[in-house]
Amino acid sequence: MTTILFSAPYMLPFLDRFRPVLENYGLALITPEVRERLDESQLMQYAGQFDGAICGDDMYTARVLQACQPRLKVISKWGTGIDSIDSQEAQRLGISVFRTLNAFTLPVADSVMGYMLAFARRHPWMDRDIKSGQWNKIPGRALHECTLGIIGVGTIGKVVARRARAFGMTVLGNDIVEIDHVFIAETGIQMKPLDELLAQSDFVSVNCDLNPTSRHLITTRTLNLMRPTAVLINTARGPIVDEQALVDALQSGGIAGAALDVFEVEPLPLDSPLLKMDNVMLAPHNSNSSPTAWEHVHWNTIRNLLVGLGLDPEKAVQK
Repeated sequence: MTTILFSAPYMLPFLDRFRPVLENYGLALITPEVRERLDESQLMQYAGQFDGAICGDDMYTARVLQACQPRLKVISKWGTGIDSIDSQEAQRLGISVFRTLNAFTLPVADSVMGYMLAFARRHPWMDRDIKSGQWNKIPGRALHECTLGIIGVGTIGKVVARRARAFGMTVLGNDIVEIDHVFIAETGIQMKPLDELLAQSDFVSVNCDLNPTSRHLITTRTLNLMRPTAVLINTARGPIVDEQALVDALQSGGIAGAALDVFEVEPLPLDSPLLKMDNVMLAPHNSNSSPTAWEHVHWNTIRNLLVGLGLDPEKAVQK
């Protein structure tokens, strides 16, 4: 029997909806307990036991992929980012890797705008004060007075730029690939070297992929370029930011604040200094939150799995 390791944390709570569909194809399921993701050692416990995988950010390293051979044929990733999968090794071994492109563009872009509005208008801090009996009129800023720097002007970065321009913001961009001149003309975004973008921005939004060129892109050196009044927003991947360097910058007043949906270690360790900082907003890797988007990704992940196994996905009925 064809067996699937089913470990996508956003799908597991709704397994009763998906199990009958997969079993209709004759697929048996292994459903481990997953908190955030399966690490390499946890995946190794199942090596050789499954033919396909529906996963979240599980660590499919070269070692894991090799141990899963010759049985594993397809990995269907819930979501867009596949930085936790050694895609080069998967290709070498003949393992198909699927994902859902453009899965969460709109909710993530909305999250970036929400963080900027929260810091600019100071709503969380005024709410906290007034509920504690203080009547403090905390100074805020209008977004049209601010400059946004976007690191990674890809699908999400472009939507963030359009939203920011609608608020009247000056928008700067940085990317390792050339950005289409039509988009530049449409939005008025100014493409800048990274150092210039950091030095000139009131808000810096990290929207690039995690890859060898972006790991620890934000370090002590680059944080030192930012304005002491600036805020860093990361809704992309945790390891793009050197977390200790960020903690140091926040504690020293090198930058004014940070909004973080992602971290180098997830879940965020309970001893992290970030948890005690009043100038930081934190979320549990949840900027993709959208029932509509989730529903689309759920079923596309199943469809991708079926395609990878050579099965007809049109027979899959959403329940």
